[in-house]
Amino acid sequence: MPSKDRQSVDQPKNPSSPAQAPTRDLTCNERVLSFSSPQLMGVLNITPDSFSDGGQLFNAAGVDLDAVRGQAHAMVAAGAAVLDIGGESSRPGAVAVSPAEEQRRVLPVLEALADLDVVLSVDTYHAATVRAAIDAGAGMINDITGGSDPAVVAAVADSGVAYALMHMQGSPQTMQQDPSYKNVVAEIAGYLALRVHECEQAGISVNRLIVDPGFGFGKSLQHNLDLLRQLPELRVGNSPILVGLSRKSMIGTITGQPVEKRLAGSLAAVLLAAQNGANLIRVHDVEESADVLAVFEACRAV
Repeated sequence: MPSKDRQSVDQPKNPSSPAQAPTRDLTCNERVLSFSSPQLMGVLNITPDSFSDGGQLFNAAGVDLDAVRGQAHAMVAAGAAVLDIGGESSRPGAVAVSPAEEQRRVLPVLEALADLDVVLSVDTYHAATVRAAIDAGAGMINDITGGSDPAVVAAVADSGVAYALMHMQGSPQTMQQDPSYKNVVAEIAGYLALRVHECEQAGISVNRLIVDPGFGFGKSLQHNLDLLRQLPELRVGNSPILVGLSRKSMIGTITGQPVEKRLAGSLAAVLLAAQNGANLIRVHDVEESADVLAVFEACRAV
């Protein structure tokens, strides 16, 4: 994993704004996500050490598939359009795992949830896991490194899955030590535009690409707030925007609450993200977040 992202204010500018064209649908193999309204991505962490729910679905005995199925079915019933399955924690300071271990955690989950009417996303930056996940039926790859590994990009290009490109400064081991930018919004907008362009050049059609500013991945609280306020500036053409704010440390810093008491702050972030143009919102609490979006949509329709 690279220790530093490619930042430059000279990178390609964002060519359009969300007001100029409706947000493009996202093709995920045979499924298509439409963003006429914001959609929810439910989090399934198959890890012992994720910051919020590590150990709930995976422990020393392995994957608890009954618990996974129960949580996944509840999320889909509550309105999740995507389930994001992660086999490696990306919290600050997390220890990396091997692709083989990641696949031991993730692949049984893909098999167990194959019958659900939902897009199954796999959160990985390992090329071997990407290929195995695609073969096992994943409809999306969620890459926290923004496509920094050409082998990952090539594997996605050879498939029909959607590809989420996230910005991260540094790595999970170093990203929160001293994040700094000259202009956080301009630099990340330029980075995402560059990554979309490079993925298109590699053969990934733009209707399979979604961008993510990477809240909390090498950002201070002020950086995160600037990005949330100016979210429309991060859109690349009319590609959709993915955000993940649920239960993160920025919510804890603002509210003073520990992880288990960050629901209210996370729901406020869901509403702000939706108001500012987020299309796919990654959350732990799908049912409550769906209620927020229902109220948002009702008010928008008046």
